[in-house]
Amino acid sequence: MGDTRTRLLEGALQTLRTQGIAGASARAVAAAAGVNQALVFYHFGTVDDLLTAALRYGSEQRVTVYRERFAAVTSLRELLDLGRSLHAEEREAGNLAVLAQMLAGSQMDGRLAPATAAGLGMWVAEVEEVLQRVLTGTPLAEFVDVAGLARATAAAFVGLELYEGVDEDGAKRAFDSLEQLAGLVAALDDMGPLVRRTVRARLRKANSTER
Repeated sequence: MGDTRTRLLEGALQTLRTQGIAGASARAVAAAAGVNQALVFYHFGTVDDLLTAALRYGSEQRVTVYRERFAAVTSLRELLDLGRSLHAEEREAGNLAVLAQMLAGSQMDGRLAPATAAGLGMWVAEVEEVLQRVLTGTPLAEFVDVAGLARATAAAFVGLELYEGVDEDGAKRAFDSLEQLAGLVAALDDMGPLVRRTVRARLRKANSTER
């Protein structure tokens, strides 16, 4: 029974990769899993419940693969290098397409939204932990909303998958711009305590003016 359930989860992920959310029917998933269509409803009740379970299952698997690499990151530049590598690997494997399709499906079917958010949340948690670690002690530490930045990074991770389809060069430039930001943070760190204090003072002034 457990094996059949796993096959259905894998079948759902494969269907999302190859046929998208529009093609993720009970028949298509069962065919991908190599089981009888009735087993979709026996194990999960509805196709939506199967898709949400599949996304959680797939996200847990993929995050686990990268967890040690996230833990080894010691700078913002290393995080962006990992992000570029992760993006390429997950895009090649079709896993970014799964997230993108579920996001698209959530716009039309609110029942998919909580599981999609939870799937993205697993990536957000890893990125947030790294950002908290690498930004501590930098001039930006007290001014950056780490939780918000982690969510923006995760959103970009999926959004660039869609953007690459219509503007590959633009997606590359987006990654390059993030790397320039990482270089700026590193440069500020190398400028010594006096410059860092000056930067902090100016950031505080700018921050208070905006408020």
